[in-house]
Amino acid sequence: MAFTSCSSDDDGVNLGYEIPASYTFERDGASTVSYGGQTTRILMLDELRTYLKTQDNWPLDANRVSNMYSNTDAPFESADLNEATSKQLKSKTAASRDYFVNLNGGGSTAEQVAVRQQFENWLSAAAEASVNGANAVNAEPGFAGIADGSRLVDGNGLEIEQVMAKGLMGAVFVDQILNNYISGAVLDEASNVANNDNAVLEEGELYTTMEHKWDEAYGYIYGAGGGKYWDSYISQVDADSDFSGVRAAIDEAFIAGRAAIVNGDYEERDRQAAIIKENLSLVVAVRAVHYLQSGKESLVPDATAAFHALSEGYGFILSLRYTQNPSSEAPYLSKEDVDGMLETLLGGTNGFWDVDHLNDNLDVISQKIAEAFGFTVEAAAISE
Repeated sequence: MAFTSCSSDDDGVNLGYEIPASYTFERDGASTVSYGGQTTRILMLDELRTYLKTQDNWPLDANRVSNMYSNTDAPFESADLNEATSKQLKSKTAASRDYFVNLNGGGSTAEQVAVRQQFENWLSAAAEASVNGANAVNAEPGFAGIADGSRLVDGNGLEIEQVMAKGLMGAVFVDQILNNYISGAVLDEASNVANNDNAVLEEGELYTTMEHKWDEAYGYIYGAGGGKYWDSYISQVDADSDFSGVRAAIDEAFIAGRAAIVNGDYEERDRQAAIIKENLSLVVAVRAVHYLQSGKESLVPDATAAFHALSEGYGFILSLRYTQNPSSEAPYLSKEDVDGMLETLLGGTNGFWDVDHLNDNLDVISQKIAEAFGFTVEAAAISE
């Protein structure tokens, strides 16, 4: 478990420059902070989720849900999103420089292809399940339909909207933050360091390339007005006294890292990047365990009441693949570990319907995750 203070007085060291109280950086009196692409993708995920779970949309248009993932053929209600033709979720899925270009952390091109296809498969399954949903057919073991009153699940009880949400929070947002935009491979590539040292700006912009890359990482948490996805979950984890401090650690590290870039202090920048990697990875793990334990508590008397939490847990476990331990530059849990946990989670007869299988395995999976990150299952279980 990590939380580290990020002030300029850390360890009694005076950095020689000021760190602002908020993520506010200017050049010639104008803001240099820009993360429009990240806001766009957050809003794309918002629209995709809304379309999937709104009963008035059932049965879903299978082509449209696929097109929303790839931003093809103007699939969104928002004209702004449709016009953002260079932005999409699919091309950013499992696309980081560290894991899927330089192939560190156990990544491969084959994995990238498989991950994107898995999300496509889930969207197809959602469209198929929505036919039963439109006819108010309740889910049964092995058969898709409505569970817990209003939630659309597949034959394994997997709530696809939740898996898409939490899965893309990892495969896009976390992967791009930790393994791409705050990676030295991206920040320092080509002439970025020299250009940053000499304040050579991107054409027509007020920021250097290095400044902008850091901003893009920031945008995947704080974009679209804030309060969404990881911004929300960071706060939820921080509200638990066992993890109090994770919010400040992440917030302050982003600010201090950006200030370090402005001042050409790359050693300090990298120290702050490590703090972000440790603490955002921790948030993923805490929420995975929290939802597994929440699901366990809901299994009796009606297993369908647990499907929502278990589906969230499934998505957060999937996201663990994209964490990064700065000490090893690899995930805290390997791809093989993550795949094994996901397989076990759905390994009973008809997946989540098999209460006995879940009771035998939910604590085992939770303990494996908790041990990898240095916290207890009990601490994460009570996190709100």
